[in-house]
Amino acid sequence: MANLHSYRAEFHVHTVLSPCAGVEMIPPLIIAEAERRGIDLIAITDHNATANAGAVIAAAQGSTVHVLPGMELQTVEEVHLLCLFDDMQAAEAFQDQVDENLPATPNNPDYFGEQFVVDETGDFIRREDRLLLSSTRFTLEEAVQRVHALGGMAIPAHINRQAYGLIANLGFIPPASEFDALEISRHLELAQAVQVIPGARRFPLIQSGDVHYLEDFLGANTLTVQAPTLDEIRMAFNQKEGRSLTHSPARVNAPLK
Repeated sequence: MANLHSYRAEFHVHTVLSPCAGVEMIPPLIIAEAERRGIDLIAITDHNATANAGAVIAAAQGSTVHVLPGMELQTVEEVHLLCLFDDMQAAEAFQDQVDENLPATPNNPDYFGEQFVVDETGDFIRREDRLLLSSTRFTLEEAVQRVHALGGMAIPAHINRQAYGLIANLGFIPPASEFDALEISRHLELAQAVQVIPGARRFPLIQSGDVHYLEDFLGANTLTVQAPTLDEIRMAFNQKEGRSLTHSPARVNAPLK
């Protein structure tokens, strides 16, 4: 069997490109906080955008943290979907598709917050003028298919939440869905989730901090894999060939955002 390694993972991290994120969510501080907490693998998942993922990848060079590029897509049903990729080429190809299907609504920074594109040091490059907190024209099913076509992973985000959660917005988990996993927020224990969410047992479950501020890092997922690639992560999610996914207790009493 190949040499396996453990990675503590946080699959849902925002940067200052997301208007709802804190001003401290710049690449070097994100990497430093992940290292401080012993988190080895993070995914950058800004709302409908990937423009800061490359900067976080660059900031992670020489650190102990591996970074997956991705986004938190908002579908036409107002369901949030984590879209994870192995590299920026695939992430940017998906971004091109999203850009063609995102309304050209201008952002109002005074109401929604600023949307900053930054470099690996956190220095300002530009503002994103189009509001990222909008629904794309993609249905949930279409979004999953497009992510998979690019080799990515598609994971409905915080499905137990009322805001933009799969259960609240659809009322159920579609029986023919091809999700790679389901994300549970920190406010529900995973053991409880399979009891109270019909259909949740059919999918691997992850738990994320939905990191909008440095204090939100959770790192509740531990992967045992050969390398932090999507192929290996898929095997870990499905407990195949010695790969595994385990969980540490979440801070279920953390304050709601």
